[in-house]
Amino acid sequence: MTTIDIDALLDDPESRVIVCCGSGGVGKTTTAAALALRAAERGRQTVVLTIDPARRLAQALGLRELGNHPRQVQVEGFEPKGELWAMMLDMRRTFDDMVRVHAGPERAEQLLQNPFYQTISTSFSGTQEYMAMEKLGQLAATGEWDLIIVDTPPSRSALDFLDAPTRLSSALDGRMIRLLTAPAKAGGWGLRKVVNAGFSMFAKAVSTIIGGQLLTDASAFMQAFDSMFGGFRERARKTAELLRSSGTSFLVVAAPEPDALREASYFVERLSSESMPLAGLIANRTHPVLAKLSGAEALAAAESLQGAPLAEAVLRLHADRVGLAAREERLLARFTRAHPEVALAKVPALAGDVHDLDGLRDIGVKLAG
Repeated sequence: MTTIDIDALLDDPESRVIVCCGSGGVGKTTTAAALALRAAERGRQTVVLTIDPARRLAQALGLRELGNHPRQVQVEGFEPKGELWAMMLDMRRTFDDMVRVHAGPERAEQLLQNPFYQTISTSFSGTQEYMAMEKLGQLAATGEWDLIIVDTPPSRSALDFLDAPTRLSSALDGRMIRLLTAPAKAGGWGLRKVVNAGFSMFAKAVSTIIGGQLLTDASAFMQAFDSMFGGFRERARKTAELLRSSGTSFLVVAAPEPDALREASYFVERLSSESMPLAGLIANRTHPVLAKLSGAEALAAAESLQGAPLAEAVLRLHADRVGLAAREERLLARFTRAHPEVALAKVPALAGDVHDLDGLRDIGVKLAG
């Protein structure tokens, strides 16, 4: 088993983008923030794009208010060799900014006020994942930072953010545009054809708008959107190229649990098939055994104790910990047998939530081994 050299990855001047990915609830956001902090303290001009950090983590980064543009982390006593900037993705505001860039002022205003747009910009499947990639592209284009660390959205599937640009753009192009921008045919032919073409998924997404109003809003949206669609798709293509570039690395984050490691395995295979550079797997929240006493020995000692309930409880707790650690090791060994080329880093579970820079710094130390 190869160990990830986290510091080498962070220090490499050719390393420009690090994407932390994995299924929901495995600690991607905290991992991304800890990596960004460590990179800044080691001299990089770093920005971390977070998706939905816990309140304590946001406060640790000085992000007490939602911000869709990076702000420098300036906390008393924090004097990194480089700089640390952080932002939280505002999906709707990112979509609005993109519309303003690609449409003229008058057309942009039409789009932004359209009820159909207001719904899909917050509710359409894949919008958050697409906007995370859009924001990554924007950050990279400025050239203001030499390292961008990305926390991917808490998707049902770790693969969603890779598919999102294609899925969202495909849903809004070609056939759908032609149908909705075409003049209505006599006898409601246009309406029937739209419904037959699968428009029901849009109708469901905008259930608060019914009947003819839905079609009117959708048609007006598509007519306005048609002129900027080329830019929309071009940006998706450029971001996809950035993700495949030599300066980008992916870190798959997983808990040592069957479902999370199964998802990680799918993701590793997908990255390989897409020719995207994988730096390794971070096994988060592991439970290493810190004492040499085996589980069997601990249980035997607990059974032999008389009149010492606290010592007995501690021994039984240790035996449980040994069993948990053995289970996690078996799961990780199974993963490494299936993917021997994937480097690994283990991060022990913490006693509580991360609520300050010291906590993030501690995770960074553990990530670096």
